[in-house]
Amino acid sequence: MSRRIVKKILPEYFEEIVSGKKKFEFRVADFEVEEGDVLVLEEWTTSDPETREKTGRVLKKQVGYVRKFNPDEFKQQQDLLEHGFYIIQIE
Repeated sequence: MSRRIVKKILPEYFEEIVSGKKKFEFRVADFEVEEGDVLVLEEWTTSDPETREKTGRVLKKQVGYVRKFNPDEFKQQQDLLEHGFYIIQIE
């Protein structure tokens, strides 16, 4: 049974999904998600909890692939902290 998962998203990322340029989401793994679930992305004006407001725009996208990344399993943790990491979309 698929779930409906609602998440906030900032305008610049929302637009990249609308345009078709961005076909992935990078999220803290503090919720359950699996292939077939529906990700409901609600656009919010800012990430500041004091001033943010919903814009009213919503996207619904079906989850096609999920890979949970555990930073403790990453052999070069210092490099990760120093440089960050990429998520690379391939087509």
